[in-house]
Amino acid sequence: MTGAAGFVGAVVTRRLLDLGHRVLAVDAGDDPRHHRARAALVEADWVRADLLTIDLVELLDGVDAVVHLAGRPGVQTSWGHGFDDHLAGNPLLTQRLLEAALVTRPRRLVVASSSSVYGDIPDGLAAEDHPLRPLSPYGVSKLAVEALLHAYVARGVDAVALRFFTVFGRGQRPDMALHRMIDAALGGPPFPMRGDGRQARDVTHVDDVAAAIVAALAAPVRPGTAVNIGAGRPVSVTDLIERVEAHLLCSVPIVPLTEASGDPSRTAADTRLARRLLGWVPRVGLAEGIADQIEHHVRGDAMFLPTTRADR
Repeated sequence: MTGAAGFVGAVVTRRLLDLGHRVLAVDAGDDPRHHRARAALVEADWVRADLLTIDLVELLDGVDAVVHLAGRPGVQTSWGHGFDDHLAGNPLLTQRLLEAALVTRPRRLVVASSSSVYGDIPDGLAAEDHPLRPLSPYGVSKLAVEALLHAYVARGVDAVALRFFTVFGRGQRPDMALHRMIDAALGGPPFPMRGDGRQARDVTHVDDVAAAIVAALAAPVRPGTAVNIGAGRPVSVTDLIERVEAHLLCSVPIVPLTEASGDPSRTAADTRLARRLLGWVPRVGLAEGIADQIEHHVRGDAMFLPTTRADR
């Protein structure tokens, strides 16, 4: 598992451990959140390593399957010179992992992609055959990751891509919108709202995302397949703010900003393929998921890794 101490990775690691798997947890993160994840997941075999420099053939030797979540997130940080980091952290890093897989031949690689490969989805739900027109260098870097998968699948690597739509829930990264809204309501910096608040995102709870990843490790999916992992429920920024305010019974202070380059006006996932191939459907409702995130935010990030229920 790469990116094992990150927001999604830590929850997936917990789930795999609860299911009785041995987890080789690889992560280079060095901030307090990553340290807390390692402390909470002591059953895993941790490796602190930079995947751009470590010997990946040696690392993957004897590994049965790989979940690859490490990467460089962020639309706005991908512009200008920031694209260098996104190229290194997404396609280049993934290419190194795929090269190692040619030698070690794990049974399956599950690789994180993103809804950003679609760009804007102004109406309806985007199925996997929707045109791929990323609006940002970040989206381009993730599309490159998927293209690399196809190249290495042609050489015999069994790899599938999961296109994650916006993930929320306990432990969400501090730079993400819902975390900032909750923080603003609790006395932190005002929420920086870009545009008029009508931008909508398909949001999926981290427990549901973890369940999809675990399912993809064993499901009979054709190598090279990309699968949407979303909830099919676009929610506007304004709606999210109102839900946070209703839950906490206080307002979310806002700083209005201009619209950001590369941000789609709307994302929405058609998840019929995930249902058919993975037997997966999202189970955590929006209200339940927001309450979960607020609860753990109020209690502190040290509480962001409770044992997940195996039936979720």
